[in-house]
Amino acid sequence: MSTRLRAQDALDRARSEHRAALVAYLPVGFPDLQTSIDAARVLIDEGADMIELGLPYSDPVMDGPVIQQAATASLAAGTRTRDVLTAVEALSGHGAAILVMSYWNPVLRYGPDALARDLAAAGGAGLITPDLIPDEAGEWIAASDEHAVDRVFLVAPSSPRERLEYVVSRTRGFVYAASTMGVTGARTSVSGAARGLVERTRSAGAQNVCVGLGVSTGAQAAEVAGYADGVIVGSAFVRALADAPDAAAARTALAATARELRTGVENPVRDATEDTSTTEATA
Repeated sequence: MSTRLRAQDALDRARSEHRAALVAYLPVGFPDLQTSIDAARVLIDEGADMIELGLPYSDPVMDGPVIQQAATASLAAGTRTRDVLTAVEALSGHGAAILVMSYWNPVLRYGPDALARDLAAAGGAGLITPDLIPDEAGEWIAASDEHAVDRVFLVAPSSPRERLEYVVSRTRGFVYAASTMGVTGARTSVSGAARGLVERTRSAGAQNVCVGLGVSTGAQAAEVAGYADGVIVGSAFVRALADAPDAAAARTALAATARELRTGVENPVRDATEDTSTTEATA
């Protein structure tokens, strides 16, 4: 069995280096299975602390057009859950925590207990479920406890205090803070609501809060790294892969994007009013 790095391990390592973790998303099977695995390896080599492997789904309600198009192409090529587990096994043990991001329907079809079992056996850290709320996740919570895999739930800027506490109490690994009420995709700026959401989620008891939706540049990564434990990037990597004319160009583009973003998380932009001791504890 592959060596299994958990999300907490990756976040603790980044924290010990006084920076936020870089979390990179790629859809499995785009443009084909081996290329998607090779692309993820490039991101690990260039400093990604965690890899989110997207399980392609026909109705990706949270994904923007870049990721939707990649997922559609992956499905058309025949990518299935077993291919995602193959990718997890190929990537685990190489220095990054490997998580799967999946809508709930494919998990239900595969079987929550079976997926938790097979994900752990492949060396995967856990599962991010963007459309599954913890209120309806009893079967998944039991399965993830049984097989010791992380379960990552989402919070949004609209989440009230009581809701944040509920989600935090049922999450393991990190809380995924959606920076905006919308879909994935590169933006010219990160929502101003993100910082407040991270602060409120921490106040509700979260040890680790990672921010996603909208980060695509080193400057944006540095901004988010100033207050979050992890910076999640998806569309920028998928676009680099999609726009490349060949495999060599794809590797070059992915590496350049990852280096820029890694530089960003290593050089966080702190709030001048932030207490230094708090900064060091939560970086």
